Amino acid sequence: MRPRPSFTIGIEEEFQVLDPETRELRSHIQQIFEEGRLTLKERIKPELHQSVIEVGTEICPDISAARRDVTSLRRGLVAIAKKNGLDIAAAGTHPFSHWANVGITPNARYEQIISDLQVVARANLIFGLHVHVGIEDTEDALQIMNEARYFIPHILALSVNSPFWLGRDTGWHSYRSKLFDKFARTNVPDQWSSYAEYQSFIDLLLKTNCIRDPKQVWWDIRLHPSFKTIEFRMCDVPMRVDETIAIAALIQAVTVKLWKLLSQNLGFRIYRRALIMENKWRAARWGIRGKLIDFRKEEEAPTPDLVEELLAFVDDVVDELQSRHEIEKVRWILRNGTGADRQLAVWRETGDLKTVMEYVARETEHGLADEAAPAPAAASRPA
Repeated sequence: MRPRPSFTIGIEEEFQVLDPETRELRSHIQQIFEEGRLTLKERIKPELHQSVIEVGTEICPDISAARRDVTSLRRGLVAIAKKNGLDIAAAGTHPFSHWANVGITPNARYEQIISDLQVVARANLIFGLHVHVGIEDTEDALQIMNEARYFIPHILALSVNSPFWLGRDTGWHSYRSKLFDKFARTNVPDQWSSYAEYQSFIDLLLKTNCIRDPKQVWWDIRLHPSFKTIEFRMCDVPMRVDETIAIAALIQAVTVKLWKLLSQNLGFRIYRRALIMENKWRAARWGIRGKLIDFRKEEEAPTPDLVEELLAFVDDVVDELQSRHEIEKVRWILRNGTGADRQLAVWRETGDLKTVMEYVARETEHGLADEAAPAPAAASRPA
């Protein structure tokens, strides 16, 4: 009988550092990290650009612990930023700051990435959400990764939060996804027949100097090279803690459901990468306001309908995971709109991207204090 994986959760969020007056990105000051190391320990770290701060949870046994950790990290980061005259915001791109005006973090690894990828890396000023789910057996993890690729577009559609770039409405709900496309070894991975085949591919990349370490495989879903986890990497960072936790809970439930099928010698159908990429393109373009392809029926369907089907698919595992309350907040996103929908609603009402960023900064702090924060702007469904 297959031993049950731990299904632990780890969550990493990348945040923007803002000037509270201009709402432009600010290169972080070293004091933020000096103070952050004292209070947040090793869970705070810089990224390639100096206006990006990443925080990561401990290994969480369940979604309740993940919520506590994510909330505590956001609260601590916001407090440190404000103490230093800065704000924190959660969105996949900044609406109007130019990447050329943002400093690069002095770090040998980052400098090598810039050397390798040049302006592609320099312009990669984006902010994501990464969710780890603990699977100790590598063969099981690989099979689940193969099957979970199908759900990448559905989950991305719930997280989209980057409609603006360089002062323009891009027409995309996740423009972050398109910016990251320019990197090598991104997007949906191929299917792998065994862990040995997968590892042989990684070894070949290392041997031929395609990569310097396995972390330079930046797929939307991967087996983490250091942790015994499947890492889901396709999402924009959401505005609210509630959204981050709802998406993380859904990712965990998908993983558990697929393992249960595997443990019963069943399985979810594995689809070609090219088909999944068609749906990912749609998810990035329209979020939950468009249609995805139902490959089984070979027809288009409204994305919210397929999200509801996904919720029904995992329904039999959410109670054992004690995550029903958190996963229910997926329907809050369907009712109230994604981060992209809400940013666009503020833009259409005001025509002012600075006001959009003021809204994003407020939403980023939602749920961190005892008192309730203002309700989000209404996001109407486009015709």
